[in-house]
Amino acid sequence: MPTIEDVVVGVDLGGTKIHTARIRAGRIDRSFKMKISSQANKETVLSEVMQAIETVMNSDVKAIGIGVPGLVDTNTGVIYDIVNIPSWKKVNLGEELSNQFEVPVFINNDANCFVLGEYYFGNGKGLKNIVGLTLGTGMGAGIIINRKLYCGTNCGAGEFGMLPYLDGIYENYCSGQFFKDKYRLEGEQVFNLAKQGDTKALKIMAEFGRHVGQAIMAIFYALDPQMIVLGGSVSKSFPFFEAAMREELKKIPYQTALKNMQIAISSESDIAVMGAAALVYQEDLVEENAHTY
Repeated sequence: MPTIEDVVVGVDLGGTKIHTARIRAGRIDRSFKMKISSQANKETVLSEVMQAIETVMNSDVKAIGIGVPGLVDTNTGVIYDIVNIPSWKKVNLGEELSNQFEVPVFINNDANCFVLGEYYFGNGKGLKNIVGLTLGTGMGAGIIINRKLYCGTNCGAGEFGMLPYLDGIYENYCSGQFFKDKYRLEGEQVFNLAKQGDTKALKIMAEFGRHVGQAIMAIFYALDPQMIVLGGSVSKSFPFFEAAMREELKKIPYQTALKNMQIAISSESDIAVMGAAALVYQEDLVEENAHTY
């Protein structure tokens, strides 16, 4: 089984682009990014993924770890319903990649890879219980309990964004959807206006922060982690919603326990691809149903 000292490849597959990296002893020594033909047929997209991996492969590589924005059957290596790639309704990605590159392949959901990256290389080093909460186009989460990635039976654990909240679900209020649906604005627009001191934008950010505080409450009650790490594009606006978020958290009756839970912002720009690589490092960190193909 590869260790952190071995050479591995990490793959961060997005809906419109792919980032691959060759990682040696926990450091990137070659990286490659490209756009993919997300609207193309299944075979074209697969060919592009293989091309991107080939760019960083060499004879030293012991394994490949890949994170995808969709459902993963970790028993078979089949992925389903990849976001923004319509032709990828069902792809046996594990088998395709292991046949092509002749090394073990590990696949998981991108939110799970995010928390693994934080555990190995980011804010979560040395901790036992961590939640990685992604605030972007949607809201997702990855969970590490007792130093093990917890995926659930169908690799669907951590979907806090799907829990009912107000007149919808948490994702409606704790992601970029909030700014679009309620204010007909892009999150980046609100962020830029807030940086300029715009009063309305600052109020919108505070409102968003209160909703994020409610989501963190739910995670705190469910898992009581040592740390929640925020990632995703919307987390960049943290300075403008932090105060309202923390004010909301004062409603938790267990303030002593809350003080023991850190809330951090992901600071490593390559954490997604490094987290994908981290899937391969320790077999006992990955749930029993995660296999090579």
